[in-house]
Amino acid sequence: MQTVPDSYPSRVTDRPTITLRQDPVVWSQPGQKATGPLTEYQLKSYAEQGFLFLPDLFAASEVETLTGEIRRLGEDPAITARPECITEPRSGDIRSLFSVHELSDVFGRLASHPKLAGAARQILASDVYIHQSRVNLKPGFRGEAFYWHSDFETWHVEDGMPRMRALSISLLLTDNNAFNGPLMVVPGSHMKFISCVGKTPENHYQQSLKRQEYGVPDEESIAHCIQDGGLTAPTGKAGSVLIFDCNTLHGSNANMTPWPRSNVFFVYNSVLNALTSPYSGQQPRPKFIANRHFDPVPAQQAFETVSTM
Repeated sequence: MQTVPDSYPSRVTDRPTITLRQDPVVWSQPGQKATGPLTEYQLKSYAEQGFLFLPDLFAASEVETLTGEIRRLGEDPAITARPECITEPRSGDIRSLFSVHELSDVFGRLASHPKLAGAARQILASDVYIHQSRVNLKPGFRGEAFYWHSDFETWHVEDGMPRMRALSISLLLTDNNAFNGPLMVVPGSHMKFISCVGKTPENHYQQSLKRQEYGVPDEESIAHCIQDGGLTAPTGKAGSVLIFDCNTLHGSNANMTPWPRSNVFFVYNSVLNALTSPYSGQQPRPKFIANRHFDPVPAQQAFETVSTM
């Protein structure tokens, strides 16, 4: 039974609502200098916009190591047969591979890289753990869309994440351009919580990872946020990094080009924001979607390159 008060109720009424965020975005105390790889200007921009794009953060050789590891995982029948491997509903291509930080030592070490985990600690002002990790693959011509959503709404309702003290960091494994289905974000949308309608069916995750139907904002609320904040698609070369708040509204179009679009995502949650029982009252989702082992990500002592980890 849920014992933590629900500060962000959703999927409990037949009408959507928009309420103001009740939590900080950058969690360091006023006047406290947060230590980490990000500058004060970058932290201020992140707080205002709900995302931060860092071009060319990793070298081409490091990206090559990571893409080689993705190929290895995708060609391993023992991996593709696991529930962590999600396929596209029509083509059968791999859509997402979850829990990559546990399936692969290479990605496990990447998850603790100071450029990534260090930035998460700096923004969230605490130790962090991996709530979820995944690689999203959009092969040329066949990669399908990810509809508009706020991650926090789902993590709150279906996983029991109490507060907005989490973020995603996406490392581009291929060039993301304006045409091959880049992630689109709505600046400033992280300051508004959109409640959704409809009671979530049991084990809905089995369908939602292919095509989400519950926990999807209504069109009027999406239009309102876009009219207020606009719309942008941070694009760049492989090796660039996008950091975005757990409540930032985002989505991506289908890939109709011959150019694949692949990104790896690490979701860092504060250890002070550990999951409780799902606010929906349902059974928790599987560990590969919502990790309930809250061990802090170890801090690396140096900015190692991925290829030498």
